[in-house]
Amino acid sequence: MKKLLLLFTLSFLASCNNTAIQKVASSLSPDAEIVEVEVNTPAGYLSTANGKTDAYDGDPSNLELWDKYIDAHNNKDLDVIREMNARNFYKINHQFQTYNFVVAKQNEFLSLDKKKMSVWDALDYLNTLVDDSDPDIELDQLQHLLQTSEAIRQDGHPDWFVLTGLLHDLGKVLCLYGEPQWAVVGDTYPVGCKFSDKIVYPEFFTKNSDFSDERYNTKFGIYYENCGLENVKMSWGHDEYLYHVMKDYLPKPALYIIRYHSFYAQHREEAYAHLMNEEDHENFEWVKKFNPYDLYSKVSVPPDAKALRPYYEDLIDKYLPKELIF
Repeated sequence: MKKLLLLFTLSFLASCNNTAIQKVASSLSPDAEIVEVEVNTPAGYLSTANGKTDAYDGDPSNLELWDKYIDAHNNKDLDVIREMNARNFYKINHQFQTYNFVVAKQNEFLSLDKKKMSVWDALDYLNTLVDDSDPDIELDQLQHLLQTSEAIRQDGHPDWFVLTGLLHDLGKVLCLYGEPQWAVVGDTYPVGCKFSDKIVYPEFFTKNSDFSDERYNTKFGIYYENCGLENVKMSWGHDEYLYHVMKDYLPKPALYIIRYHSFYAQHREEAYAHLMNEEDHENFEWVKKFNPYDLYSKVSVPPDAKALRPYYEDLIDKYLPKELIF
C-alpha cells in the first residue's frame, strides 16, 4: 500500500504551483492523518524514504483531487484509493506504450537470456510483488494463481487448462529486471493502429505520440483486415513475455490464454475483431472461458499451497522442463 500511495501522490503533485495551504503526510501508512496548515511556499511536502518531496498546489483541479485523496486516506476508503491509483497507473501506461517502445522492449527481452528459474522459484518471487493495476491488492500473487487454477480443476477442465491458471501471471517476473509496473501489468491492447475507445481510460491516449501519428492512428494502421493477431504487436507486458517463454511447451489454446488474457478490449468488447483471423476467433473461446476464473475465483478459505504443491509439481513436470529460460 505504501508504494501505491506514493505513486499516486507524487504523480499529480509534481506539476502543481504555489498556494497558501500545506498538506503534510507524516507517514504513508493508512493509519496516518494528513493535516492542513497555512504556510508560504512550497504548499507542502511528502515524507518518503528518499527524504522530503516539495508539493505545489495551484491548479484548482489538483486541489480538488488532492482533497479527495486526503478524505479517502483519512477515512481508509480503500475502494477510492484503489480507483485513484488505477487511474494514475493507466495515465502513465497509455502515454508511453507506443509502437516504438514495444519494438524496443521485444528486442531487449525476447532473446530470453536473462535468467533460468524453476516455476516455483518464479512463484516465490511473485509473492514479493504488489500489482499496481490489480484491485485485489489484499491477495498475494500465489493465492490468486492457486485460486484460479483450483477453480478450473474443480470444474473438470483439462489438466493443461489447470496448469495455465497457475502460470498465467508468471511473466510478471519482468519486475526482477527493474521494469516499471506500467510496462509489466495492466490491460493490453494493439499498438500500430488506432486506440479503441473500449480500452480502459481511453482519454489518456491523447498524450501518446502514436495518437497523432498518421501511420498508427487509423482503424488498421500498419495492419490489414483479418491479418491475424500473430502479426499484431500488443502493448508490452507480462502476457507477451510469458508467451515467448512458454510457446514451445503448451497447447495452442493455453498459449492464447497466456498471451491475451489481459486483452479485455477484445475478449469483452470485440473492439479488434477486424484484425483477427479464423484461428484467433477459435482460440479466443478459451480466453473467454478463462476470464471468469481469473477475475472471480476468490474463495473464503485460501488454498493450502503446501498441500497442493505435490500435485502441481507433477503437472509442471508433465509439460515443462525443470528450469525455464526467462
